[in-house]
Amino acid sequence: MTEETPNKTAVVTGASTGIGEATVRALRKEGWNVFAVARREERLASLAAETGAVGVPADITQDADVARLLAEVTEAGGADTLVNIAGGARGTDKVGEAKTEDWTWMFEVNVLGTMKLTRAFLPMLRANGKGTVLNLTSTAGLVAYEGGAGYNAAKFGQHALTGALRLEEAEHNIRVIEIAPGMVQTEEFSLNRLGGDRTAAESVYQGVENPLTAEDVADVVRYAVTAPHHVNLDQIVVRPVAQAANHKVIRKSP
Repeated sequence: MTEETPNKTAVVTGASTGIGEATVRALRKEGWNVFAVARREERLASLAAETGAVGVPADITQDADVARLLAEVTEAGGADTLVNIAGGARGTDKVGEAKTEDWTWMFEVNVLGTMKLTRAFLPMLRANGKGTVLNLTSTAGLVAYEGGAGYNAAKFGQHALTGALRLEEAEHNIRVIEIAPGMVQTEEFSLNRLGGDRTAAESVYQGVENPLTAEDVADVVRYAVTAPHHVNLDQIVVRPVAQAANHKVIRKSP
């Protein structure tokens, strides 16, 4: 069901690590032009040298960086696909012990960052006539759980943004896709969430047979954006078999 369309171009955020990096690789293998966006310039440079993507160092929460990114993509001929992958979680506090700074960061990156990028690129996507916006949310944005309130709230917000955007932009022939992964074992996600505690981060996946990898999710992203344009995969929930639900994870003893 892959659409054979030449000169497809995507802007992919969160490209310096994890699912974002894997998505850049997946789309480049399909022959797409890719603008790889993240804050860490040195990692982008390495990825660009390896894959042929165009690395653009930028902080998606900063208006000036978003404007600079838009100008660079516009000057290069534009893009038809925006892939919002940048995001993350901080902390596992319950609401009664919530840290305002953690919640602020999560809302800025997951919700406001997605809004700012989408707002900036919508005129370009509308003008293209066959634009796509893909937002990577999370199963945390579909079902709440104890100790996840801040991340739940941010991802619920991003999920709601995505649903409203789909309604608003259908008349412009922009398809809006949401991919909500469950347990994905990536280099940094749990480490960042748990304040750099590597032992605690590794314990999240202990005994779980075959948690998803960044490459697994990137392949779903690739499939969704390369399908014929009239095919809109509104929402895709993807989990490892060992995770039947957010609260039910099968762990095997060593």
